[in-house]
Amino acid sequence: MKHNKLVNLAVTVLICLASNTIHSANNTQRDQVETLFRLTQMEKKIQESVDSVVQLQIRQNPQLEQHKKTLHEFFNKHIGWNALKNDIAKMYMERFTEKELEEINAFYITPAGQKIINELPQLVQQRNQLSMMRIEKNISELQQIIGPQKTGQ
Repeated sequence: MKHNKLVNLAVTVLICLASNTIHSANNTQRDQVETLFRLTQMEKKIQESVDSVVQLQIRQNPQLEQHKKTLHEFFNKHIGWNALKNDIAKMYMERFTEKELEEINAFYITPAGQKIINELPQLVQQRNQLSMMRIEKNISELQQIIGPQKTGQ
């Protein structure tokens, strides 16, 4: 009987230790994600995104200007930093190990890493503009390809 109690106690202790180790590992991984968020200015970027969505809504429907504060509150509630932070952290933790996050952070903390954080949004915007210009310039080619098929039906 005493043997069973000792085995049960040992199993319980091992489960607790394993649970604490996993919890600690997740916290360490979560700490790396939090560091990545700080280095990449994730909160600021999410807020800029919310601001852009509000501005887009007002541009599309100018009568909404009078509800700008309400729009901000609504979008912050659903797609703001506080609404998304834990889900985004979970996505990062599912895709990157603690070691990978450490390596990513080691790069982003460098001057080159900080430069890419600052320059990447403009590069993406320029890339998108380039793509749109090329599509507009060559849209007639697509129309010629699609046109005969459409009329042939």
